[in-house]
Amino acid sequence: MLYKFKSSAAGDLIMLEPNGRRVLEIMGKAPDPTGIILPEQMAAAMDALNAAMAREEAEQQDAIAQAKAKGESVPRFDAINLRKRAWPMVEMLQRCSKEKAPITWGV
Repeated sequence: MLYKFKSSAAGDLIMLEPNGRRVLEIMGKAPDPTGIILPEQMAAAMDALNAAMAREEAEQQDAIAQAKAKGESVPRFDAINLRKRAWPMVEMLQRCSKEKAPITWGV
């Protein structure tokens, strides 16, 4: 399944199901087949995504520091982290918030 996010203020954003589900859950939205993000919800959604991205990066840096401190090999992480996957949604939220245009999916 794909999530196709649409708005009149931005181009379409397509995400594979696992990535779209994760982004929606971080923003506090149900990962249903259809849905809407209203302009008044966008600031909180951007804050949630930014916090999750920062938290993931801090956890990874902490894991690296702990491994180095123990003399263990540094852990490997996905080459495409949450920031890379979620940033297009943050940009879409910024544009749509400015234009006061909702974002829908599955409609």
